[in-house]
Amino acid sequence: MSTPAPIADTIYFDLTPASKMPPYRIFLRIPKEAPPPQGWPVLYFLDANAIVGTMVDIVRVQAAYPLGTGIMPGVLVGIGYPTPEAYDSVRRSWDMGPPPGMTYPPHTQDGPEVRTGGADQFLAFIEDELKPVIASLVPIDGKKQAIFGHSFGGLFVLHALFRKPEAFSARIAASPAIWWEGAGIVDEAEHFVARTQAKPSGRLLVMAGEYEQRLAPFQVGAIDAADRVRGYEDSRIVDNARAMVHRLAGVPGLVASFQLQDGENHMSVLPGAINQAVRFAFGSS
Repeated sequence: MSTPAPIADTIYFDLTPASKMPPYRIFLRIPKEAPPPQGWPVLYFLDANAIVGTMVDIVRVQAAYPLGTGIMPGVLVGIGYPTPEAYDSVRRSWDMGPPPGMTYPPHTQDGPEVRTGGADQFLAFIEDELKPVIASLVPIDGKKQAIFGHSFGGLFVLHALFRKPEAFSARIAASPAIWWEGAGIVDEAEHFVARTQAKPSGRLLVMAGEYEQRLAPFQVGAIDAADRVRGYEDSRIVDNARAMVHRLAGVPGLVASFQLQDGENHMSVLPGAINQAVRFAFGSS
């Protein structure tokens, strides 16, 4: 007889926004140790259904040996959806797509239209509804709150920085879809840089995989190689990520950096990016 394997030390609950949108599934891991006087640092992460196991294991293994790893304990808050699948592609398109957004044909014959542009509403849910719930459950250090997102999630992390820079002290954007919908996020970035009153504090880490802009060895000669090359030319994920960091490097109060993950593609970049996100959020230095 088999027994489902739980995610260690992790609970989840569904939280329905005040806007009456469908609920989010929130994954929560609280350290077993007594909290520090100022409360725990927090790492919020998107696409939790897909990555919560990896995120939790990285933290529970490394934070158990802080003198050897440099990783201190902290609270993990994963934002996902009530689905057994790794992703809810329709909902994440709306939640993580910056406005004004667009409408696209259904993914399947009987599916709904796919809409983007709900990122401001999603950010308001995190700030005004989710954060207070977490603070009611565990002591939180309001000065040490980080957010991690990959792909569309990375795009949202950048949007959140430009819309509400005080929301997080550390932001980690892995493989952000900067090219999405005419690269509108670049215009957001330029307006953000030009705003003299914008004085963000904290840090930004942008990452991309080596094989997100050129063929990996196993793809060379594949039947879809030419299509992939054209896609890489359109999205330019690595170049766009580097350019975004360069664009933001001179913003007072913001420390922006770029990392290239050797040997990784758009999906295989995730474990290494999650590890870097944990180090960025919970590192002792």
